[in-house]
Amino acid sequence: MGSMKRNWVWVDNRQQLQKAFEAIDSSPVVGIDTEYDSFRYFREKLCLIQVKTAKKVYLLDPLADIDISPLGKSFSDPGIVKVLHAGDNDIRILSRDYGFRFCNIFDTQKAASLLDLHYLSLGAVIEHFLGKKLEKTKRLQRSQWEARPLSEEQIDYAARDTEHLIELYRVLKGELKKKGLEKKAENAFEEEIASAQWTEKTLDPKGYRKIRGFNELSRSQKARLKALYELRFRKAKETNTAVFLILSDKELIDLARAKIHSPRLLEEEVPLSPRKMRLLGPDLFEVTKK
Repeated sequence: MGSMKRNWVWVDNRQQLQKAFEAIDSSPVVGIDTEYDSFRYFREKLCLIQVKTAKKVYLLDPLADIDISPLGKSFSDPGIVKVLHAGDNDIRILSRDYGFRFCNIFDTQKAASLLDLHYLSLGAVIEHFLGKKLEKTKRLQRSQWEARPLSEEQIDYAARDTEHLIELYRVLKGELKKKGLEKKAENAFEEEIASAQWTEKTLDPKGYRKIRGFNELSRSQKARLKALYELRFRKAKETNTAVFLILSDKELIDLARAKIHSPRLLEEEVPLSPRKMRLLGPDLFEVTKK
């Protein structure tokens, strides 16, 4: 993909990347956002990095064969203001994948919160402080961001997230100054956002008890459900797949109830997709036959 409509540039080769680095590195203020898939994966998968300068939005493709690590120089540069909205998750994922460190950030959600705004979505903050409507399609939030090529609609959605960040930063900074909240905001940005660290999901040891249908199970079925629940989590972690895609809660309950003495019976009692059987088959039989 080449240059996109309006002021957006899709960056997936070294030549475009070099131009993007130069533009970002020479900007006093940049807006930053990311698109990642946290729905289908055990660990969120970073799929896009959007960086807005005064002139353009650069959409950097971390799935392309390019080295994005030089971005770290701009992100840690105290001379460049990095503007994000609810940026702690973006920072967690960027620091996890690239070891990036962030210095001199400004979080528009945190700033709006300190200014006592009740509704803190990006759209609400833009409307309140800039008097503009952020037109975005909700359904695109969970679209497949790892698919290539992305649709024009997806790129439009991603670019809009950074479109107003620099303007919003200037207005919010003025409001914080007026109310004597600058120092408080700086401390909050540093302590709550810039230092955010990614942590691996952990198993809730009692989570299986919250599954619908648990109370109707016998004692031995509950023990089997616990083992299946732990197996599901283990496989999700091993394969970096969302737990619900390994086995649904309903499948866990059905398997906990089933009386299974052979792999063939397992397939008859609780029909699972071939993919699930390949992934889980032997382990599943071991758990369910107990």
